[in-house]
Amino acid sequence: MFNFRFAKDYLWHRFKAKNRHGVHSPFVYRLVDEVIYGFEDKKVYTGVENLRKQLLIDERVITITDLGAGSLINNNRKKKISDIAHNALKPPKLAQLLYRLAADLHPGNMIELGTCLGITTLYLQKAAPDAKVYTFEGCPETAAIARETFQKAGANNIELITGNFDNTLPAVISKLNQLDFVFVDGNHQKEATLKYFEWCLPKVHENTLLIFDDIYWSDGMKEAWEKVKTHPKVTVTIDLFWIGLVFFKPGQANEGFLIKY
Repeated sequence: MFNFRFAKDYLWHRFKAKNRHGVHSPFVYRLVDEVIYGFEDKKVYTGVENLRKQLLIDERVITITDLGAGSLINNNRKKKISDIAHNALKPPKLAQLLYRLAADLHPGNMIELGTCLGITTLYLQKAAPDAKVYTFEGCPETAAIARETFQKAGANNIELITGNFDNTLPAVISKLNQLDFVFVDGNHQKEATLKYFEWCLPKVHENTLLIFDDIYWSDGMKEAWEKVKTHPKVTVTIDLFWIGLVFFKPGQANEGFLIKY
């Protein structure tokens, strides 16, 4: 069903957003020019996209356990893996952007909330092979398919944690000295999103990057994004419509950027 509110938000963003030439912050200009707009193909993309192709033709049916805001596409509990791959996986353009962001940051650890079938997780792992990746999935049967994906890729340093984020995330955060890279792509509800943000704050540092997915998913997600942007610890935010980037650079005034992507 066509979502008029979402379409209106998209058109507003396209009208207001700038490209790199409209950005005066040296930090943001470099990030946009070299990373966000770094569209050249990379060898690593081929291997991950081949695994995506396998998922897109996988006719097995699994039972979905949805602990979040549900799907805007299909809320049936029984779903084909091919349908999940088509509707729920991040498209290559966005997944590869996440790869470039992680590769640019050189994180020692990464947290992903919302493993799905594991394609984005693989992009993150390939971007920083020496980093420990903690990926969280609420649905056990979806997590099982992600494990298959990791095994096919021979991916190391990925710890897949299954269960409700409220029960599983705090223990991982508490054992890490700091958080380097966090991608929040699960439970798209205002209260949950802000809760995960607050849990991360004590462990952020000057090079931490938090990424929030689907910031225009609903009015609640838009409100959550506004609260994140104005938090006193946050200094730079980049709104790409599909995702929002959050930085904690000391000595910089709080400033938000709308960038076309």
